[in-house]
Amino acid sequence: QVQLVESGGGLVQAGGSLRLSCVASGHTFIVYAVGWFRQAPGKEREFVAAISWSGGTTKYADSVKGRFTISRDNAENTVYLQMNSLKPEDTAVYYCASSTFRRVTNASAVYDYWGQGTQVTVSS
Repeated sequence: QVQLVESGGGLVQAGGSLRLSCVASGHTFIVYAVGWFRQAPGKEREFVAAISWSGGTTKYADSVKGRFTISRDNAENTVYLQMNSLKPEDTAVYYCASSTFRRVTNASAVYDYWGQGTQVTVSS
């Protein structure tokens, strides 16, 4: 099994920045990719970004391209989501998830393990 713990959420004004962290533990050797998803109140969960555990491949939702950057530190078993130029519509609970599927994908169904989430609130 893989355990994931997110941190770094908070309240920020529009235009501001936050960096989320996702620390993985357990059987991390089975992880192929880590993704970030978010869910706003009353809305379905949506894909934000994903990265291969090797770091060679990344994928972003169109809504965050150019504003968010996903990266990883293998030595620390940590994946980061740097969020810049935040907008009120970015407000959501952000979750990280790990996948053993051998491709970086935005499909939540292939992600096996999920963290508990961290709240991001962007005020206007």
